[in-house]
Amino acid sequence: MRPDAERQAIASPRPRRDEPSARAGRRPWGEWLTGYLFVLPATLVIGVFGLFPIAYAIFMSLHRWRVRRGAFVGLEQFERTLGDGVGFALFLGGILAIALGHWLWTSAFTGRGTTAERVGRVAGALALMAAGIAVALGFGMMQQTGDGRFIAGLQRTFYYGLISVPVQIALALVLAALLFQPIRARGLYRMLFFLPYVTPAVAGAAVFRAIFSPREERLANTVLDVLGFAPQRWLFEPRPIGELLFGEFLARYGVEVSGFWAGPSLALFVIIVFGIWTYVGYNAVIFLAGLGAIPTELYEAAEIDGASGPQRFWGITVPLLAPVTFYLTVLGFIGTFQAFTHLYVMRETAVRGAVDTASLVIFDTFYALNDFGLAATQSLVLFAVILAVTLLQQRVFGRRALRA
Repeated sequence: MRPDAERQAIASPRPRRDEPSARAGRRPWGEWLTGYLFVLPATLVIGVFGLFPIAYAIFMSLHRWRVRRGAFVGLEQFERTLGDGVGFALFLGGILAIALGHWLWTSAFTGRGTTAERVGRVAGALALMAAGIAVALGFGMMQQTGDGRFIAGLQRTFYYGLISVPVQIALALVLAALLFQPIRARGLYRMLFFLPYVTPAVAGAAVFRAIFSPREERLANTVLDVLGFAPQRWLFEPRPIGELLFGEFLARYGVEVSGFWAGPSLALFVIIVFGIWTYVGYNAVIFLAGLGAIPTELYEAAEIDGASGPQRFWGITVPLLAPVTFYLTVLGFIGTFQAFTHLYVMRETAVRGAVDTASLVIFDTFYALNDFGLAATQSLVLFAVILAVTLLQQRVFGRRALRA
């Protein structure tokens, strides 16, 4: 081989067989077929049990459907559920506008100068105020023009989620921090706190029904008697807790506790306590897994610098567990919005629907009224609400959690 040919061969070596050539054409059809065959089972499962029911629910919502399919009615059942639709548009738009306001407040003009940041914060504050007004007006319009029972069920669903999920997360975080310490019988305590999650929901709900019975000799009323309080009807009490706690006091000043700010009924509050009792142990186990991934060197360095236990908890543990907290918060809200079994077991006819969340209203519409089309419409509305709340959480908490 001539010297110039050798130099050319060294400068441009032949491509290895395991490296794709830049001039390589499309892959053989056999490789594409193999890839599609691998994903086919999962695609079929998702399509048959996920996408097809959603598409068929949309189809049912457009028809009068009582046992058998009736006439095509278009959006009539959506108007029956939500009113003229303006209120629902304001409600969902307000939820999404909260995400917009948060973006303007925190991200839109960051790093563009002091004046631009101030403008962004003012715009974000105005957007948040407008979003709150839109949510309140939209919900009020739906209550006046839509299906009152379903809209009230949505309100109780928000009660359930807004009270249950934050308490679950806070208690689980504290519990996980305690169980992560080198204490005796740590494994036993972890099992005991996780036990409510694996207990059948029907059995647990039946036990809570016995504990919170209106009879004076039952456990909850016995504890109240020891503390010097009057016995309560618990699961048979339809009045909101705001009225029970502050009604008489505020009535002296001519103030009436009613509407959304009166809070959930006492019966629903008992069910919320059951939900907290059930899921705190599960969340604590997930937090324990997150605590195990935090390097111990960070705690040692903070201790050397003189940081106390609470300072290490708030300065190291809480920020580094932000992704886990975000994950549990999203799953918690989705779970509470879809909760059904224990609500169905613990509700009593005496409370006149005071514990009927959106999922129970949908079930009654489907099973008791046999109105399949309207039930499909209500389920799609609930799906839209869950999706909007999830997107809001992703906007407000997601990026910060991922950066942690």
